[in-house]
Amino acid sequence: MPTNSRSITTLPIARRQILAGAAAMGAVAAGAAVSHPAFAATTLRVGYIPIIPMTQLYVLTGEGWAKDVGLALQTTSFQSGPAMIQALASGTLDVAYVGIGPAMIARSKGVKLKVVAANVIDQVALIGRGPLAKAMAGAATPAEGIKAFRAANGRLPKIGSLPAGSVPDTVLRYWMADVAKIGADDVEIVGMGEQPLQQALLTGAIDGASILEPILTLVQSRLPDAAIIAKAGTMFPKQPGAVLAVTENAIANNRAAVADLVKLHIRATAFAKSNPDRTAELVTEIIGKGLVERDVMRTALTSDATTFVDDPRAILDSTKRMQAFQQTLGQITEPIDVDALFDLSFHDAATGK
Repeated sequence: MPTNSRSITTLPIARRQILAGAAAMGAVAAGAAVSHPAFAATTLRVGYIPIIPMTQLYVLTGEGWAKDVGLALQTTSFQSGPAMIQALASGTLDVAYVGIGPAMIARSKGVKLKVVAANVIDQVALIGRGPLAKAMAGAATPAEGIKAFRAANGRLPKIGSLPAGSVPDTVLRYWMADVAKIGADDVEIVGMGEQPLQQALLTGAIDGASILEPILTLVQSRLPDAAIIAKAGTMFPKQPGAVLAVTENAIANNRAAVADLVKLHIRATAFAKSNPDRTAELVTEIIGKGLVERDVMRTALTSDATTFVDDPRAILDSTKRMQAFQQTLGQITEPIDVDALFDLSFHDAATGK
């Protein structure tokens, strides 16, 4: 949609957590608006989880691109994907920057949404600290490492992740079952939100975590006995990660606005790849201010666990593999048509395909 067809409103991202199960939410702090006698900005209600895989959102809002094309993005931060699914189901969101796992689960529960762009691939790695890191480093195989930990500590290792159905949780379970050949009863998996998980790792409440950046880099920068146990990309090869999903209602009612958002998302992907210093500033401002040093954030943005993409086709096949595995876990009892979950038209139009 042409820039001059709307007045410009800017609504910066808010850094607040919404507890799982919350269905009601409001828009966050609004900035100054430039009035126009005939047109109003198009508002999209955007939910996001405050993690690095949502970097495109931080860039396009932080650089002012959204307001430049007349988009008023009302953003709300969520603790986890399942909480965002509830908001989508209740009709209080138009757009979700969310993991592909929760997006599939939402679709399977009747939430009408479409994946219009990808964010990242191979975003999850397994980090261990203290005794677990030591046991895994000294073992010939991951399974042997788990056995060594149990023998030395007299208990199961506690591995944290995001809640069941999230991408990090699914990737962990896939790695255990299909790659490392570790029995489900040999590890205690603890699901929690991103901030509690980071704190649990730092305090030693858990022994390791299947998680994303910047936690991977942050924990290693603060704990000399922390180490990556399984690298990103090896746990679930070409794993699909976070996506840009839009409700079918939003597409029907504001198709031009959704098209603008996808164009900005693509632009932000290129920006994040070519401008790590500025991107680190923007990401730190939104999800790390007072918590993560900017140099740590920059390292996280350029690590093996941060591979930015935008073409939804890049994750189409791996999404089908992920759904097949989630079925074995009982997380998706009624499989969805993955091809129908994806709407490639916006990305194709934006890139001239």
